[in-house]
Amino acid sequence: MAKVYYDKDADLNLLKDKTVAILGYGIQGRGQSLCLRDSGCKVVVSELPGTLNYEQAKKDGFSPVSAEEAARRGDIIQILTQDHVQAVVYRKAIEPNLTAGKALCFSHGFNIHFKQIVPPKNVDVFMVAPKGPGALVRKMYEEGKGVPSLVAVYQNASGKALDLALAYAKALKATTAGVIKTTFAEETETDLFGEQAVLCGGVSELIMAGFDTLVDAGYQPEIAYFEVLHELKLITDLIQERGIAGMRRGVSNTACYGDLSRGKRVITAKTRQEMKKILKEIQTGKFAQEWIKENEKGRPVFNKLLKAGDNHKIEKVGRKLREMMPWMKKA
Repeated sequence: MAKVYYDKDADLNLLKDKTVAILGYGIQGRGQSLCLRDSGCKVVVSELPGTLNYEQAKKDGFSPVSAEEAARRGDIIQILTQDHVQAVVYRKAIEPNLTAGKALCFSHGFNIHFKQIVPPKNVDVFMVAPKGPGALVRKMYEEGKGVPSLVAVYQNASGKALDLALAYAKALKATTAGVIKTTFAEETETDLFGEQAVLCGGVSELIMAGFDTLVDAGYQPEIAYFEVLHELKLITDLIQERGIAGMRRGVSNTACYGDLSRGKRVITAKTRQEMKKILKEIQTGKFAQEWIKENEKGRPVFNKLLKAGDNHKIEKVGRKLREMMPWMKKA
């Protein structure tokens, strides 16, 4: 069973004399910064001048500084920029200012696990990864509840890296909900697999395949959209709230029987074998190297695939139908 930490296991006083530097004031950066500050921590924020995030940080009462300045001032340096720029930010801004006794904090292990960032041996390296977006982290904090999170230690130079990580988690109120112990490798590999095989890659391809099947069979694309995309939220909400077994009891018996008797004809043994191949590509670092090189080349494959997806008929139909739904948030 996984080790789970709660409030009693964490000491917020460990952060009392420390400055936390947050690099990147995006959704997660904003949520964590506000929670840390409200928990009594001294927080310095780094964001690029002229950006919306920079202006938001100012509105929230912070005085954003450069990444170099934040790294100089921070005792704990939390890197919340996008994965593909973290290594560059580290080399240019953080590494020259990373003195003995400081700590590096992450909310995703990609750059550490795949050695795009190789920290010196005299600093702590730990992870606190909320299992929810920054806006939810903030909302739950304000409600006094917290979001379940993951904690991991990669490097324990001080001998107290885990204690420091748990204190950080407590400042987000994560320990109120529960913090699960993991490793950088486990968090990174499972996160990438979930995105590729299920949450993003698997789901989006399944939706488009279902849409194409119905439209090719002569059904109206608007009807197909409702059946394979729009109603998906109803099902995922049920799964999130009740689990798969609960979802099956929350839909009609007809839908439940269709699930139980037909699902394995869609997700076949061949599909499961392909999932294992995807996982192996992640574990060996093949995917990481592919993604790093893709960014170095200016993202030619990424941009081509993204454009092709944008031009799929389901997107045109979806835009039209969403205009009929005033309750939908406009992106």
